[in-house]
Amino acid sequence: MKTHQAGPPVRDFQLTVGPVQYHWSRSELLSFYARVAESSVDSIVLGEVVCSRRHEMKTPDWLALARDLRATGKEVIIATQVLIESEADVRVLRRIAEEPEFIVEAGDASALNVLVEMKASFILGPHINVYSKPALREYVRLGAVRWVAPVELSLAAVAGVHADERTLPTEVFAYGRLPLAFSARCFTARHHRLSKDQCEFRCRDDDDGLLLSTADGRPFLVLNGIQTQSAGLQCLITERTELLAAGVSRLRLSPTSQHFIEAVEAFERVMNRGGNADEALLALNALAPPGGLVNGFAAARAGIERVQRP
Repeated sequence: MKTHQAGPPVRDFQLTVGPVQYHWSRSELLSFYARVAESSVDSIVLGEVVCSRRHEMKTPDWLALARDLRATGKEVIIATQVLIESEADVRVLRRIAEEPEFIVEAGDASALNVLVEMKASFILGPHINVYSKPALREYVRLGAVRWVAPVELSLAAVAGVHADERTLPTEVFAYGRLPLAFSARCFTARHHRLSKDQCEFRCRDDDDGLLLSTADGRPFLVLNGIQTQSAGLQCLITERTELLAAGVSRLRLSPTSQHFIEAVEAFERVMNRGGNADEALLALNALAPPGGLVNGFAAARAGIERVQRP
């Protein structure tokens, strides 16, 4: 009588570590990615996406790290900067786009132009505006092989956009402070009464950004150089059913300086191993920085809200 050995369990969701959005030192970055390499994540997005003045890691350094991480069995994606401001930024963009080893995540339309010109496959990053089925179809025609939904889209809206493109993997921002806006001005420098060009890299002092609160002391936004983030951490660990119904197959987890690997493993347990979502939510909430956990955008509500699922 023949016996059949069971294969690996089917995982409904692939887990992606998004790019580090903060100004961490080189040693902190390398230590962080060493821990990520041993975690349950499937994909890792590398690169400086916020500010070109951050030079802890240059493009060759990111590529070397990408090769090391790929050797551990992880899929590695190289991301381009979200806001291109100079000729130097364009040169870095082209250097990344010309790299044949790794798929590229397009941070903005300028990256798309280069990638399309080169007839390269690419991932649509969360800052590419995709709000309709025709828009997604057009990007697929141009070479997109995956898309990360804009962070403000509800899961119902994601389902509507993706309805006719079920073969294109959909990724949703499932954990971390939401990247809301970018500006040519550096808000962190301005907070310290410094100019952008003489910023003294003050953002290095804030491992998870500089928290802003309302007049009554409620955490509201986070300043991260030229980027503005939500104070609350998006956390969709209780939305497994809704994510599946929306056609989502990949979850993006955005790095934090504390307890990130615990968050990764919590998502793996709940999303792929039948773990209890409510227990995981309570545990993550206890570890969350000021601002707590939110999911308002996913439920078509204000992003700052935490909506309880029935």
